[in-house]
Amino acid sequence: MASTIVEIPQEVLETFTKSDQYHNSFLLHPDEGLEHALEHNAENGLPDISVAASQGKFLKLTALAIGAKRVLEVGTLGGYSTIWMGQGLPEDGELITLEISEVNVKIARENLARAGIRNARVVVGDAKETLASLPTEEPFDLVFIDADKEGYPNYFLEAKRLVRRHGVIIVDNVVRSGGVADDSIASGCSKCRAVRTLLQMLKEDKEVEATTIATANAKGYDGFLYAIKL
Repeated sequence: MASTIVEIPQEVLETFTKSDQYHNSFLLHPDEGLEHALEHNAENGLPDISVAASQGKFLKLTALAIGAKRVLEVGTLGGYSTIWMGQGLPEDGELITLEISEVNVKIARENLARAGIRNARVVVGDAKETLASLPTEEPFDLVFIDADKEGYPNYFLEAKRLVRRHGVIIVDNVVRSGGVADDSIASGCSKCRAVRTLLQMLKEDKEVEATTIATANAKGYDGFLYAIKL
């Protein structure tokens, strides 16, 4: 059976981490709310799969750059990325984040309260069903997708329906240490195959423009897809 993991040498991972930490030492500032969220997540046994701090900052900057007032997140986990995006919204902004686990929802709500994010609403339930129920009358400016990878094709289609013209859709974890592009890995990896399906969809989609941005940081080698609805 083919491996579903691309092994990155330890010395390379250490280089990624060192570089990430160096840049962050200049560009990121201490934030008690964000730091507490990571600690609270770990204390409650949540997996260490939140976005890297540098990517969280990118999400915040994206919200600020496009003047976002309504943001949709698919996959809350403990709310770390939610806090970052919430910081990029005005006081009258709104952030809706979807999470299937009631345990995660409880932790996320605690983290958001501690961080002072009052414009975020955590919705518990199956994201496919919740997305299908959302109306298009008040479109979102930014959608961030970071949930079960097998659901990515469906989530993207719903995000495209719900985002405004020239709105942004960001889909996380689409490189997977190069596994998505490796036939021997992807054949045994349902997550990689789902990303491949999404990429094939986008190749034929005339309603969006998109690119993949690879990342090498403390979280390893991965990347995210950045799309704009035309």
